[in-house]
Amino acid sequence: MILAFNLSDIVTVPFGWLLAQLYHFTDNYGAALIIFALAVQAILTPINAKAKKGMMGMSRLTPQIQDIQRRYANDPQKQQELTQKLYQEQGVSMTGGCLWSFIPMLILIPLYSVIRQPLTYILMETPEHVSEIIRVMKELAPEIFSKNSYYDQVSAAQAIHLYADQLRTAIPGISEATLLGMNFNFLGINLGAIPQFNIFSATWVWDWAHIGAFLIPCTSAASQLLQMVISQKTNDSVITDENGVQDKETAKNSQQNQSMKVMMWMMPLMSLWIGFTVSAGLSLYWFIGGVVRMISDPIMTNHYRKIYDAEDAVRLQKALEQERIEAEKERVRAERRASNPDGITANTSKKKLQKQQRDQEQAAKAEAAREYAAKKGIAIQEEDTSDCMSGIPSRPYCKGRNYDPNRYSATEE
Repeated sequence: MILAFNLSDIVTVPFGWLLAQLYHFTDNYGAALIIFALAVQAILTPINAKAKKGMMGMSRLTPQIQDIQRRYANDPQKQQELTQKLYQEQGVSMTGGCLWSFIPMLILIPLYSVIRQPLTYILMETPEHVSEIIRVMKELAPEIFSKNSYYDQVSAAQAIHLYADQLRTAIPGISEATLLGMNFNFLGINLGAIPQFNIFSATWVWDWAHIGAFLIPCTSAASQLLQMVISQKTNDSVITDENGVQDKETAKNSQQNQSMKVMMWMMPLMSLWIGFTVSAGLSLYWFIGGVVRMISDPIMTNHYRKIYDAEDAVRLQKALEQERIEAEKERVRAERRASNPDGITANTSKKKLQKQQRDQEQAAKAEAAREYAAKKGIAIQEEDTSDCMSGIPSRPYCKGRNYDPNRYSATEE
């Protein structure tokens, strides 16, 4: 537990200090929370950019990966080997996009503690004083607290000024700034209250405070849904065929796309459900984050698309240059073969030259003999070697490919 506490302090202490400074500057919890959400997104931008680059890199390889899966449908091991080789050649990490996407979650989870514990991180009270404040106020006004003790600090912070005298007596040394409480009112909405989901209940009141609190979780979920739709569309836009044209069919059938579809609906629904169980301030924080990501996602996509397109252009240029070099080499080899059909070069050995010369002389003598026989009307009988694999006439008494084990049978008969 000590280790987990210390690790969370790495996030909660500096971000808690930032939120406290923003609140003291604006004197409004809603305004401070909006600026805080913008600051957090700005801090997370390099990490989100890394995640976006990794996801786009994986998306661009979807056509090649699907081709590998089709060619080796019955060999999963070969699929994995070729896929890993493809990722290595393209400089893409198989887990890079997911890993960088996971890091912001490690930061955001402790941030929720900052938002739901204003006495600790905004009013800067000690843990002992916080426990005493909540204990005393529960004795004096238990009705202001919800059943979920997870948000006791939010409930206490918005009503603490009503019980300043009692708390001053019960807790010696409590800060006077703490006893002033906090202003959770933002545009007529109490951000410290938990939005009411059932609009048909007896406790529902048709006023802006209730309606506005109800709309905050809904708009937060909607912003996350829209942000994920935009993210999916931008990722699909980088999946192209060999001609550089967007391949919508391949993008639609990609495994990454199928996973995104599940997340696209699951995350907003979870956000909507959580939004009606926590204070409205947390949903406001999520809403601002969703809006920022909706804007930043297309910008990052266009930026990295230009980088990847430039890399593809360089890679294509190198491939074309290599093809040109190979074609030139083949042209030179063809010219050499045409000008020297015998293949005689400066490196041809003396024995090979002598053999070629003998073969030429024998061929010339054979041709002269055939011409002389034709003039004299002499028939020259040439051995038929058509049935011999080696082109050598049948020699039944010589072992080899033409060896006949029954060579004596015809003589004996």
